[in-house]
Amino acid sequence: MTSFSYWDTAIIIGMVVVYIVITSIISIRLRSRNSEEFMVAARSMPVFVVAILLMSEFIGAKSTVGTSQEAFSAGIAASWSVIAASVGFLLFGLFMAKRSYSSGEFTISGFIAKKYGKGAKLIVSAIMIYALFLVNVGNYISGAAAISTVMRINLPTAAIITAIVSTIYFAWGGLKSVAYLTIVHSAFKLIGIAILVVVAWRLTGGVAPMIQAMPEHYFTWSGNLSGGKIGAWIIGTAGAIFSTQFIIQAISATKSPEAARSSTLVAAVLCLPIAIALGFLGVAAKYLFPSINSLYALPVFLQHMHPLLAGVVTTSLVASIFVSVSTVALAIASLIVKDFYVPRYNPTPDVEFRMTRWISLLVGLVPLVFVLFVPQILALSFFTRALRLTVSVVALIGIYLPFFNSNRGAIAGMILATIATTAWYLLDNPFGIDNMYIALLTPAIVIVLEKLLFSSGQSAKARIEIPSKAH
Repeated sequence: MTSFSYWDTAIIIGMVVVYIVITSIISIRLRSRNSEEFMVAARSMPVFVVAILLMSEFIGAKSTVGTSQEAFSAGIAASWSVIAASVGFLLFGLFMAKRSYSSGEFTISGFIAKKYGKGAKLIVSAIMIYALFLVNVGNYISGAAAISTVMRINLPTAAIITAIVSTIYFAWGGLKSVAYLTIVHSAFKLIGIAILVVVAWRLTGGVAPMIQAMPEHYFTWSGNLSGGKIGAWIIGTAGAIFSTQFIIQAISATKSPEAARSSTLVAAVLCLPIAIALGFLGVAAKYLFPSINSLYALPVFLQHMHPLLAGVVTTSLVASIFVSVSTVALAIASLIVKDFYVPRYNPTPDVEFRMTRWISLLVGLVPLVFVLFVPQILALSFFTRALRLTVSVVALIGIYLPFFNSNRGAIAGMILATIATTAWYLLDNPFGIDNMYIALLTPAIVIVLEKLLFSSGQSAKARIEIPSKAH
C-alpha cells in the first residue's frame, strides 16, 4: 500500500487545481450570453456531445462511488444499477425522445402542462426540484468521499470544495458551457475508471482468484440482490430518464427530433462497459480489503498506486463530480426560473438572465446543509429516481391513455405518490416492498379511481339535468 507523503499529496492537489483552472478558462470562453444559450444551448448541440451529457448525468460521482459501494456486499450484480440506465435510454429513445423534442418544451413541467394544465405543471416542478435537490446531496457526499481519501481532509470540507467549484461552473456557463466541458470531464472520468480497473486487476491477479476465494453470489447475475430490487432499479431508472428535467433539457439542445433520439441511443451503449467496470471494482475491494467501510470501495485503490496515477484518478473523480452537480443544479435552476420566477415577475430578458445566475448560485450551495445526513448513497439515488418515476407514470398516461386525462386525478396522484414514496423510503421499505413500486403504482391507482368515481357521478348528474332542461 502506498502511504502518500505530504509532498505526494501536494502533487495530487496541484494536478486537481491545474485541471480546475484549465476547465474554468474553457468555461469562461464558452459561457452562455443569453437565456436561450443558458437553458438549451440555442438548439445547436451535436448528437455525440448530448449523448455524453446524458450518460454522465446518470453515471456521475454518485453512481460511480455508489455502484462500487453496493458491489462490495452485493457482488458484481450491482452493475445492474448502471445497466438500468442503458435500458432506460433505449426505451426513452424509442418511445419518447422525438415526441418530447417536437413539443417545443424544455422543462418536464411544461410538457406535463400541455396534458394536464397549470396546476399539474407546478406540482411536477415542485416534485422534480425536491428529487433533484436530493440527487445533489448524494453527489456532494459521494464526491467528497473520493476527494477526502487522497487529500487528507474531512468529508464536510471536501463537500464544500465540491459545491463551490461546480457551482461556479454551471452558474457561469449554463448548458452551452456545461455540455462541451462534459466531453473533457467524461474523458478524464473514463481514463480514471480504466486506471482503477487495471490497478485492481493487478492487485487481485484477475477474476479467477476472487472466484475461488469469495462466496458464489459475488459472481452471479443477481448476487445477493432480490429480483424485485433489480426490477425496481430498472423501472426506477427508466422512469427517471423519462421525466428528469435535465434529460428533457439536454435533448432539446440537439438540432432535430431525429438527433434527439440518436443521442439517447448512443448514451444507452456508452453506459454498458462502465457498469461492468464499477461492479468489478467493488468486488475487488471486498476481496482485498474486506474490513474497510464500503463507502471507500472505489477510492481505496487510490492509495495503492503511484501518486501521479492517483492524481489522474482523483482528477477524474473530481471531473465526474463536476458533471453530476452541474447538470442537476442547472436543471433545478431552470425549473425555478421558468415555472416560478418568470410567471411571477415577468422580467426582461436581461433581468431574467441575471437572476438565473443568482438562483443558480443558491441552488448549488444549499445541499451542503444536508450532506452529513446521507445513508447508503445508492439507496438515496434510487429513491430520487422513484420520485421522478411518479411524474413519468402521469406523463405516459396522458400520452397513451387520453381517456384518463384528468387534471384533478393527475395532481392528486402525484401528491399522494410523493408523500407515500417518501414515507416508504424513510420506513426502510416495509414488508420487503421497494419504494420504487409505491411510486409506480400510486399515481396510476389514484388517476383510475378518480376517473371512475367522479366521472361516473358527473355523467349521472348530466343525465338528470338534460330532461329538466327539456321541460
